[in-house]
Amino acid sequence: MAEQGALTMAELRGPPGERSVEELLSFGVVNLDKPPGPSAHQVSAWARDLADVDRAAHAGTLDPKVTGCLPILLGDATRLAQVFLEGTKEYVAVLELHGPAPADLEAVLAEFEGEIYQKPPRKSAVARRLRTRTIHELDLLEVRDRQALVRIRCESGTYVRKLCHDLGLAAGTGAHMGALRRTATDPFDDSDLVSTADLTDAMAFAREGDEAPLREVVAPAERALRHLPGLTIAFSAAEQVAEGAPVYAPGIVDADESVASAQTDALVACFTPDGAAVCLGRLVGDPTADAGEVVSLERVLV
Repeated sequence: MAEQGALTMAELRGPPGERSVEELLSFGVVNLDKPPGPSAHQVSAWARDLADVDRAAHAGTLDPKVTGCLPILLGDATRLAQVFLEGTKEYVAVLELHGPAPADLEAVLAEFEGEIYQKPPRKSAVARRLRTRTIHELDLLEVRDRQALVRIRCESGTYVRKLCHDLGLAAGTGAHMGALRRTATDPFDDSDLVSTADLTDAMAFAREGDEAPLREVVAPAERALRHLPGLTIAFSAAEQVAEGAPVYAPGIVDADESVASAQTDALVACFTPDGAAVCLGRLVGDPTADAGEVVSLERVLV
């Protein structure tokens, strides 16, 4: 009976594009444009209450004054929060220089691309130990008087405020971070951000029977997994995963091209043949093998 019940849960979620509004809100994600003022926690609590779900979570903390890309996970989608711990973030920041901008500022920024050392600031949620973070790109967009506009693509967990301080030291002028906006957090960017007003209006229309606006601003939670290597597993395998079993090679129907190049222990997502997310796990075996464990479970999603 337990196995039959697990299979029924997997079937009830169904294809992402065919879910009811209730199902969408209970396993959905909003690419929210965070306004200045409230904390990320306050914004996610507001979205939770507006969507009338039991829980919601934000994908990566933003300080109250910081704006931009803040994906909000609704309902059971909160189980996906860990996928944002390993992705790339992108910011646009105003570097407030304490003196005239040096002529070689662009070259100074280039020296910070790659692996850097950082110690978290005193007011942080992690231990203040020296650690490394990778700066993928650091571009100078504009300079005006003692302000420089810079674009930063970096590893998750990079402290941009600390980076701006260090850039100022290297430039010989000193500097601090002014305005900051997050423009991307994998796999979301600022091309389709949803304002708080958009979400409020969409929920109001949905209550009156017009679902179209809500479907435009709330996406199935599977969207948050687009950047991960993905495996398609049979419905019978999904039934076993729902009971806590790992993913074995015989249950795999297909694999993304990115799986072939993924390293052992890489975070992967598994889906049913109709596109519904089943689980997150770590790649531990060869998906093309005839037998053996391929994915060890980290989070069951059905």
